[in-house]
Amino acid sequence: MSEPMPSETTDAITWDAPNDDHPARRAAQQSYAAVSSGVFEDWIANFAPNAVIEDPVGPSMFDPEGVGHHGHDGIRKFWDLAIASIAKFHFHITDSHANGNECANIGTITTTFADGGTVATDLVMIYRVNDDGLVSSMRAHWEPERAMATYRKPDTQG
Repeated sequence: MSEPMPSETTDAITWDAPNDDHPARRAAQQSYAAVSSGVFEDWIANFAPNAVIEDPVGPSMFDPEGVGHHGHDGIRKFWDLAIASIAKFHFHITDSHANGNECANIGTITTTFADGGTVATDLVMIYRVNDDGLVSSMRAHWEPERAMATYRKPDTQG
């Protein structure tokens, strides 16, 4: 069993969870860093050619049929729908469970929109990697209605 490491924080990621060198955990961390950088090419480099993203799992505004985004082309469409328009991401991971070739991370993603408004999404993200350490599946469990209920308008009192 891995022991929690001291909190590790960057501008984009606060990691308050076990932090041993597990391939799926490292892939998740690389994914968070790439999303935060806003560079699609860095992000897609973490994914196997046949990878599937379900974020959130099931039907949603990003995936009305609930079948996931398949392969690099599908993942690109997901990026354009869900990630590209966000001004800033902050990932706060509070727990992480790594077993086999998978890792489940529990935390909150705070997204900041171009107008300064924010949403805090509590979720569980499950990453599966292949033998090459590339993400073959990412499934995020969160509820859009709960996330949107956290929307905060930008501070205009400044």
